[in-house]
Amino acid sequence: MQTVDAAAYRQHVIARLNDYFRAEGILWTRRLWDVGSILALEELYEVGIWQPRKVIAPSAMDWHRRQLKRLVGPDHGMGDKNLRRELVALLESSQLADPSPGHRRLRQLIDHARVDYLDRWSAALQAGKECKPERLARTMASHLLDLGYTAEFLTSWIAGFSRSHATINDIIVAASDLARQPTREFTVLLALDTIPNRAVAEQTSGWLHRGAVVDWLKTHGHDSSGVRSGGGFEYKISARDSYAAAEKARQVYERLLARSQFIRKNRGGLTALPQLWVAGHSEPLALAGRARSADVLALVHMNHLYDANGQRSPIDDALELAAPINQSGAPGPAVAGAWAAVESLLAHPGDPSEEERSGKAIAADRLAKIIACSWPRAELTTLVYRHKATGPGDDLVRRATSCDTNRERAQVMLAEIEANKLGNLNFAGLTRYNDLAAAERVLECTNDPKRILNEISEAVTIALRRLYRARNMVLHGGSTSSVVLEAALRTAAPLVGAGLDRIAHHFFESSTNPLDLAARAELAIDLVGGDTTLSLVDLLERAGTR
Repeated sequence: MQTVDAAAYRQHVIARLNDYFRAEGILWTRRLWDVGSILALEELYEVGIWQPRKVIAPSAMDWHRRQLKRLVGPDHGMGDKNLRRELVALLESSQLADPSPGHRRLRQLIDHARVDYLDRWSAALQAGKECKPERLARTMASHLLDLGYTAEFLTSWIAGFSRSHATINDIIVAASDLARQPTREFTVLLALDTIPNRAVAEQTSGWLHRGAVVDWLKTHGHDSSGVRSGGGFEYKISARDSYAAAEKARQVYERLLARSQFIRKNRGGLTALPQLWVAGHSEPLALAGRARSADVLALVHMNHLYDANGQRSPIDDALELAAPINQSGAPGPAVAGAWAAVESLLAHPGDPSEEERSGKAIAADRLAKIIACSWPRAELTTLVYRHKATGPGDDLVRRATSCDTNRERAQVMLAEIEANKLGNLNFAGLTRYNDLAAAERVLECTNDPKRILNEISEAVTIALRRLYRARNMVLHGGSTSSVVLEAALRTAAPLVGAGLDRIAHHFFESSTNPLDLAARAELAIDLVGGDTTLSLVDLLERAGTR
């Protein structure tokens, strides 16, 4: 860390933390695709329980174990000596399924690794260990989110450091303090509108009649004017922050809705007011959760949003299957539907059968290649719009303005970065440091495209295969209580949207089969940077049309 500009390093980390924590309005290219090392190990432990039950294939567990060894091994949070050595040795073992000594030992190692994880990161950096700002930001963000802190809370938390003169170590120490905090008990009010079988509700713990709902609001400092409920429930919820408590209350409501579908009279008639109230939180929070940002922009850009009256296409089927991923309901249908969409487009009966269940995991690998190949153009297009003229004669603005398509604009930005690196780029406003960090990633890709694209593909593959394992636990294990279920959706949903967007674009444009697009992407990553003059902007374009 001594060899880099400390102020630039700090600003890069804060910018990326802002990208990772913001719940809405962040491009898929800048979102957090990873879970932290501790949660990844927890997932491996859980997979070890499901594998003997034939929910997860042995080959899937082996793949997961090998990936973890490579990714977790260099993690500074695992220390330098004993803990790291024990962890690497355990990940080299193939005997981690339950019951086994390795599985029991993994449990103990996870518990040891969790304690002071971020403190070990702080100690490593203070001792002079090198770490890229991207890696450090991902480490802190994923660890805090995995612990159960919400994006809304963490956005406010990191904003304080943006306005202060805190050093990187100050931020890590503060993150360590957050990680050490125990969960708190929150009191949450769910106010109901229509209540089938009211007599049953009145006998249930936590019930409040309509007058008690108003009293609750007044007691906890909330405005009760305009609140007209038929009653409600007060829940005591253990969570990291008030937004997380509200999310857990939403999940309780989803379970109530599911149960109400199975009563004979007034089936599905349970409804609630559109807000939740958390004691100690100044404003009511929306009952509806946020969408998970799986965006298929080609539907609008190519005028296909309302063009649904013709013959059904594979894209129609996939979008219908994946739709629950953006709905604020239970995570089980979202995981199952999202993976079904991916598999329907990118798996084939002729695929090899040795990988996971029936070889379907290859669909994750194929989608990852498509997403990796779409990353450069997506980021270049954003950067060309974010660049601000440095004067009336700004050549980059002049060239970009003369373009007719975003592809041409992306080519202009790529040519600028290849010729002049970042010297002529000028970003301003609230996103200037975020844009600069993105431009640095693009510059690194222009210098070594094959390596960077393979790294992106690998990171996306890990996220998508996690989604697949979560789906198997839901559908084949009948469980929606996986430790990684919410994180799998958080990380994979924007990627699924990005992949479906590219598949839809090329299908609408030229009727390209998704499997053909995946083959094109795989070959492009192998050829880029070689003697084909293949441009980073055109990795998904058919040869001869670029």
